[in-house]
Amino acid sequence: MNSIDIQKFEHWYGLNFEQNILGRRVLFEDIKPLIEKLSNKFKKEIIGYSENNIPIYKVSIGTGNIKILSWSQMHGNESTGTKALFDLFNFFEYSGDLKTIEETILKHCTLQFIVLLNPDGAIKFTRENANNIDLNRDAVDRKAVESNLLRTTLDTFNPQFCFNLHDQRTIFNVEGTKNPATISFLAPSEDVERTITKGRIETMSVIVAMNDFLQQFIPNHIGRYTDEFYPTATGDNFQKLGHNTILIEAGHYKNDHDRESTRKYNFFALLKGLYFIASSKDVTNYKPYFKIPNNDKMFLDIIYKNLKIPKGNSGSVITDVGIQHKFKVENNKLVMYKCIEKTGNLSDFYTNNIVNAEKLNFNSLKLSNS
Repeated sequence: MNSIDIQKFEHWYGLNFEQNILGRRVLFEDIKPLIEKLSNKFKKEIIGYSENNIPIYKVSIGTGNIKILSWSQMHGNESTGTKALFDLFNFFEYSGDLKTIEETILKHCTLQFIVLLNPDGAIKFTRENANNIDLNRDAVDRKAVESNLLRTTLDTFNPQFCFNLHDQRTIFNVEGTKNPATISFLAPSEDVERTITKGRIETMSVIVAMNDFLQQFIPNHIGRYTDEFYPTATGDNFQKLGHNTILIEAGHYKNDHDRESTRKYNFFALLKGLYFIASSKDVTNYKPYFKIPNNDKMFLDIIYKNLKIPKGNSGSVITDVGIQHKFKVENNKLVMYKCIEKTGNLSDFYTNNIVNAEKLNFNSLKLSNS
């Protein structure tokens, strides 16, 4: 998997990506038929039910000694990883010219995937589950039934590696560039000191390989998420328990609010990561991890320049207004709306959409403050 494979990868993806799930809101009812149609190469089982009694599936494939656990949508409104997993399942069904990669992974690895860990949150399009618990901050208390299902799977399977699939906000750009952070990686810390342990070295080494590969497709669109230690976070705790946990944060790509381009690069990252784990005998090349630029928070969906906005009872002020697109569910449909993120002099911020707003009416823009 190197530079000569790019055209093969692009061609395969164009033919075989899972076109039956699209958009930002992915529900259990969307993925159930896709799970059911998987061939007998896969093992499919319900491992439990959400707080609102929606089934949670685990999909397994492979016969190798290296155990790898992946899960998606522990935040219900972060669906790009789920879409990428079904693209990955299609790869294992129809690898075509990339058959050698498929065979290497499945020979050396046993893979388990929990697809859509938080189906209740997916319906509401929220991070939290039905009881307003953030599963990614519930690794210690495990108050949520979904958190316990994930932990039971981890303890039973005892994986060497994990892939924790998330989405990140559009505000993140790659530090030092004008580019949104389309994909960001994290090797979670095991302690407040962010000690470089053997496990983190192995985790970082996988990320180095994924980053090197992705740079061939989307150069300078890949960032590094903060490795501040969170005592209750899933990745930090799993890493501390000895399960090398690779966090993938799917972000924005130009004109891609549904993150259909991003899902492709998420898939490429996953496939490269799995292949590297399956085929590499050396997982100690970690130092280039620190050369991946940090995430910064300087990217906006729209910047309105010189917009006259109301101030006080009767006055107004001319300023720049930075917009982030947000989403909410109305009448069981996902609606995108414009939310004011920043005001003031935004000349240091980046966007793909600058609007000269001198002649625009503030009220007609229907901007929200929340």
